[in-house]
Amino acid sequence: MERKPFSYVTVDVFTDRPFGGNPLAVFPEADGLGDRQMLQIAREMNLSETAFVQLPCTPRGDYRLRIFTPTGEIPFAGHPTVGTAWVLANIGKFHGGADRRATVFFEEGVGPVPVQVRFNRQGQPIDGELAAAQLPEVQPLPVDLAALAAILGLPEGAIAPSDSGFEPLGVSCGLPFAIAPLVDAEAIANIQFNRAAWEQHLANTWAPSVYAIAPAEGSIDAQAAERDRWRVRMFAPALGIAEDPATGSAATVLGGYLGDRHPQTDGPIQWIVEQGQEIHRPSELHVAIDKTAGQVSAIHVRGAAVLIGEGTMHIPMDDLDLT
Repeated sequence: MERKPFSYVTVDVFTDRPFGGNPLAVFPEADGLGDRQMLQIAREMNLSETAFVQLPCTPRGDYRLRIFTPTGEIPFAGHPTVGTAWVLANIGKFHGGADRRATVFFEEGVGPVPVQVRFNRQGQPIDGELAAAQLPEVQPLPVDLAALAAILGLPEGAIAPSDSGFEPLGVSCGLPFAIAPLVDAEAIANIQFNRAAWEQHLANTWAPSVYAIAPAEGSIDAQAAERDRWRVRMFAPALGIAEDPATGSAATVLGGYLGDRHPQTDGPIQWIVEQGQEIHRPSELHVAIDKTAGQVSAIHVRGAAVLIGEGTMHIPMDDLDLT
């Protein structure tokens, strides 16, 4: 059996310290790998996502970025997008200009995704900021509050009241999520995800990944979108992810959801998103939007990354039977 070596890098994303954030494996030179090999590698790594960098297919892209969970390829994900840009900068694939910034364009399933990387004075990458390729698509959730509460293992009263203006919705900026607004951060901490209830009510819907949100301080109310810090948790059994430590694609969705409920009609708005504390991987994501004439017109998600390891995987190049 022919085997070929492929180098990879592991990083923690949406954190500035090792063993926080969301771990990611990046294969920076993945040309020659097919879909079957990439899926098998993702299963071997057994992380939320594994990223594969290939030559671009169009003049608009600097690289083609393929993102795999242990169950298959997805069209977009935030921490692989930000983390891969950081890795490529760290290994010298591109450098900052006079302003110590550079932008790289990834061809992803949702279209071209730009990521701006900031560098320090020593030329090392600090963080990356992606711009969502798609503005939010919104659909009603086909579950009632009792079913949503059961999925989260919470009493129905833990779901935000209807007069708060924060109703459960399905929202996507390339990857759909079922947004579950909760009354406060204590309710977030008390979630006991019920997979059986999820399989019964949500598994086969348009937005099967559950994104629970609440203000980091105080209770949710009609003015909650104006609070600058939010606490979240994300569960995606359909993608092979029991609970994600940091979810950039969901953070883009949160930006659109909060932006629609923020009274400001024009200009920039920012929030800080805390995630992963309950599974001992504290993460921090910075979400920024622009509003124009009352509508969300752009969404950005920024975060740092930390180098963890480097290695070589020897990949069988014969056709692999993954059944």
